[in-house]
Amino acid sequence: MSFVQAQRHGVIGPRRRLALALALATSAPVLADGLSLRFEEGIARAPDSATELYREQHWIRRDGERPIERVVLYRCPDGTAFGRKQIDYRASATAPTFVFDDRRSGYREGMRRGPETTLFFRANGKAVEKSAGVGSAQLVVDAGFDEFVRRHWAPLLAGRAVPLEFALPSRLRSLGFSLGRAGEALVAGEKAWVFRLKLEGWLAWIAPSIDVSYGQQSRRLLRFEGLSNLRDDAGDKPLLARIDFAGPARAASEGQWQEALRMPLSACRAGR
Repeated sequence: MSFVQAQRHGVIGPRRRLALALALATSAPVLADGLSLRFEEGIARAPDSATELYREQHWIRRDGERPIERVVLYRCPDGTAFGRKQIDYRASATAPTFVFDDRRSGYREGMRRGPETTLFFRANGKAVEKSAGVGSAQLVVDAGFDEFVRRHWAPLLAGRAVPLEFALPSRLRSLGFSLGRAGEALVAGEKAWVFRLKLEGWLAWIAPSIDVSYGQQSRRLLRFEGLSNLRDDAGDKPLLARIDFAGPARAASEGQWQEALRMPLSACRAGR
């Protein structure tokens, strides 16, 4: 019986599934044709109580330093996988196409390319998908923000505010933001630069900012603080979270990548 079949038949419980999934990350570090596959995990906690809300597990395929694709599994504290995101960077590292599905509420969102770049979302499992075209030379989409930070490392360290248009699928549009250096911190034992993302103009007064901490030497994301891309269990409001990526990315296997793509999703309660 395969790992996935065992899950479907209830042979492996949520915590055991999580342990086995992590164990798969330690083999086959390098793929054919020079591609590499890495794994990292972020733990999201409530900022006021440090209660674990959920975990996000990332598998990233790269060609050298260039990202190719990513799959993310989202899990409740009991290990149940409830959401999955698939990201394709081939057309653009900073504006990748993606689709995210949340089994708790049926929420779905993403960005696709065709004759035009289109944002789409579905509020819940019973709603009709809505979509709209969006276009900008400065468009940044979802996890493309991580690449955007590293590409603008020098001006950010020099104290310059860097403008960007960030795609918001739930609004079917992009909004103008600015990213700037906000200070320094020690995160997971590593010296980090803290960068702040905030809306430009008068909107900055009514919307909360987002802080991201990046290792000064590693340039990897160590902590995210602010409104996350996940909503509450009902799919109504974005969750306010502090997400820590305490450990560096490690080698992953192609088998684990395939398991993440096939992992059955189930409704569960985040933060419980």
